[in-house]
Amino acid sequence: MVQMVEDSLQVGSFITFTIGILVLFIGKRVNEKVRFLREFSIPEPVSGGLFFSLLTGIVYYFFDISITFELQARDLLLVYFFTTIGINASLADLLKGGKPLIILLTATIGFMVLQDITGVTVARLLGEPGPVGLIGGTVSLIGGHGTAIAWAPKISEGYGIANAMEIGLACATFGLILASLMGGPIAKFLIHRHNLKPVHAEPLDVGTAQSGTQPTITSFQFLDSILAIHVCIVLGLFLNELLQQTGLELPLFVTCLFAGILITNLVPTSFPRLTGMPWPTRTPTMALIADISLGTFLAMSLMSMQLWTLVEMAGPIVAILSAQLILALVINLFVIFPLMGRNYDAAVVCAGFGGIALGSTPTAMANMSAVTTRYGASHLAFIIVPLVCAFFIDLVNAMLIPSFLKLF
Repeated sequence: MVQMVEDSLQVGSFITFTIGILVLFIGKRVNEKVRFLREFSIPEPVSGGLFFSLLTGIVYYFFDISITFELQARDLLLVYFFTTIGINASLADLLKGGKPLIILLTATIGFMVLQDITGVTVARLLGEPGPVGLIGGTVSLIGGHGTAIAWAPKISEGYGIANAMEIGLACATFGLILASLMGGPIAKFLIHRHNLKPVHAEPLDVGTAQSGTQPTITSFQFLDSILAIHVCIVLGLFLNELLQQTGLELPLFVTCLFAGILITNLVPTSFPRLTGMPWPTRTPTMALIADISLGTFLAMSLMSMQLWTLVEMAGPIVAILSAQLILALVINLFVIFPLMGRNYDAAVVCAGFGGIALGSTPTAMANMSAVTTRYGASHLAFIIVPLVCAFFIDLVNAMLIPSFLKLF
């Protein structure tokens, strides 16, 4: 479960999961004590995860011992979370989200092009090769750790960037931190600046509201939601295998998201179920499971960061990411918010876009969850943001990256 291999303390999956829960509680306590973290809707897993990763960095600095975590349980939690999003999606919301979805997707694609141009420009101003700037663009930021890992060997071999993998992972890690800290403050600014409120008081997609009476959840309601999630995951696995046979590879959580959407909207609500309960779409139990899955996933992701690996490359990376942060803020405030309608849903989408722009899909969802928990539900945001950042972005990035590489 925990073993020492040379100078590395390797933590097994079960203990990693246990520490992840502990880190989530640490984040909760930190947010309770630090007012500005609450005021700017910084997610608890971000507070706890960054705090813990700093502790592991101190251990490495003083004792020369690195700590690595097995993260299989984390990846399963991601599948759980996106399956709940699919189950909560109604056809009416999907139809309603058609135009906003296209608008957000178009704006995001334009932003991706600007992100790569910015990265390449700053890199060349610093005397670095163009591909280094591309790594500090959509390869590692919108693409995240997975895309960075996938493209780094090709860039290293084809363009002579020996440390492409290290640069990619460093940019993705710093971007994840910035994205986690950016979404909440942007939404708070927009909500208070324009006095925005939800049009209707509705149940949350993730978590429970901070104020008001908390819902009562029974053990059978909880198990019914777990069963529904597992049914969707089985269908998602089947869909994933079918797509692989056609040559299209998508992350498992994407096909499970679509499986949840399909079952929720194609199976009649009156369809008899063994549990004797209606399909658990938008129930308090589903929101609770979504909250647990997302929070623990993000806590485990941030607590496992090895910050000491980023020090040597800090200079160029900080310069590139500073420019990317400014770009993301400008686009979010002056493009995304107006295009999405300048309303409460638009403000929540901006919180999510902050996660998309520099971080990852889970970061975007955590940002929106922290905002809606405080201010109120936004079903539209929880439909269009994951569809854009969990599906379309990867397809666009797969074409955009090689197009830019041809220029070098």
